[in-house]
Amino acid sequence: MDINSTNPDFVFGRHAAVDYLKEMDQTTINKVFLQSGVQEDFAKEVFGLAKAKGLVVQTVPKTKLDQLVDRGNHQGIVLAIASFAYADLDELLADFEARKHDPFILMLDGIEDPHNLGSILRTADATGVDAIIIPKHRATGLTGVVAKTSTGAIDHVPVARVTNLVQTVKKMKDQGYWFFGTAMNGDDYRQWNAKGKAVLVIGNEGKGISKLLLEQMDQKLTIPMIGHVQSLNAGVATGILLYQMFTSREG
Repeated sequence: MDINSTNPDFVFGRHAAVDYLKEMDQTTINKVFLQSGVQEDFAKEVFGLAKAKGLVVQTVPKTKLDQLVDRGNHQGIVLAIASFAYADLDELLADFEARKHDPFILMLDGIEDPHNLGSILRTADATGVDAIIIPKHRATGLTGVVAKTSTGAIDHVPVARVTNLVQTVKKMKDQGYWFFGTAMNGDDYRQWNAKGKAVLVIGNEGKGISKLLLEQMDQKLTIPMIGHVQSLNAGVATGILLYQMFTSREG
């Protein structure tokens, strides 16, 4: 199987990519990039394999693929693959329950920048976050860049990937979890009581938390700002909230 020697986070080339799609579990594949204008038969095969595993195919120009694999011979297809293993959410929740432990969990709704995810992992480790939940689609996964930015935290904070965040929230609410999400019109985060089975939800860098997910929140939180710029980098905002969580729970 041809894996780019300069970037182990990609599998490319038609035979290698198709074999990987057929043989590997979908949790090991972050994204499927297909060159626009490839032969119809090949495109149908890729879309069929991806659909069977619940993967989204992103059609991109050839220049994008060239950039991803440093001008390697990608033949019109590149798979972004997971460099690190993901945790099973059901197993994590069952373990917390068995230990009678009220966990603090971080849910990330579509963080796209791997540097942001890496820095968030680092802060999560520092503040005692028990696990992180990310979506399988339209978000960065665990890559080499994430690992490097996390400075080792990736090995200590379990990360679970789920297909549908809204359904995951509903399932966890049935198990007694409370959800707290960031919003412009929320309560001052400094008054946040994060004790118990708590989940902090952080939205996408530009769009914030998606509407359907935000509707599921038990409480909305905001970080007051007096400057001219009324927004913070996702990693910075997460850090502020995680330390409030740490203060609230440690007391």
